[in-house]
Amino acid sequence: MKQLLILIILVFGIGQVQASGEAGSIDSSGVNVFDAAARQSGAKWFVNYCLSCHSANYMRYNRLAEDFGLSEAQVSENFIFDNRRIGSPMTIAMDKEDAALWFGKAPPDLSLIGRSRGADWIYTYLRSFYFDDSGSWNNLLLPNLSMPHVLWELQGVRKAVYHTVTDEYGNEKQEIDHFITVQTGSMSEEEYDHVARDLATFFEYLGDPARLKRKAIGWKVIVFLVVLTFLAYLLKSEYWRDIK
Repeated sequence: MKQLLILIILVFGIGQVQASGEAGSIDSSGVNVFDAAARQSGAKWFVNYCLSCHSANYMRYNRLAEDFGLSEAQVSENFIFDNRRIGSPMTIAMDKEDAALWFGKAPPDLSLIGRSRGADWIYTYLRSFYFDDSGSWNNLLLPNLSMPHVLWELQGVRKAVYHTVTDEYGNEKQEIDHFITVQTGSMSEEEYDHVARDLATFFEYLGDPARLKRKAIGWKVIVFLVVLTFLAYLLKSEYWRDIK
């Protein structure tokens, strides 16, 4: 029992340390993983803007066809841009060692990002990029990250406006007050938020694709159990009639 309590404390403590490394609040995404149109749109943005660096090794293209209600020909035409086959996993051509040399660290596989971070975190993260005073991309939710803002052409370029705050000890520090757009993107703010929501929906699906099938067969299982319970009741009544 004592060892179990220690394990719980350690896990909780690690979670607190990880959370403390992030800044900013989490916005509600309103993601609905059962929205087929949002999943398809998110998959489109993923293969066009993310898949060149980030793999999704636990997902195969033919599974997308099955879960999205598309034909394999449609998936091949809209989601596969090289000579990979429909049954191939969503891998990338970039070598991990080369990626680590170019970026300092190989971009992670995103198959389980929806389960590890959650849709709200992903939605907020995609909307929190800005261009800082050092001349590089930064992120309010995950400061000093090494990833560039690959969707900047859609959202535009933003810079932070700071204000001075005083902590409880009387120390002054600069915090971000709001953002200003210095270069407009191809989308309005509402349109870009929609893209971020669709991507978060796709990552939510990617982390647990079996959820769609569980819901599809869930009502059938409930009906089966109701019928089975009724038949069991009739059988019980028949047996007990003779005993009485």
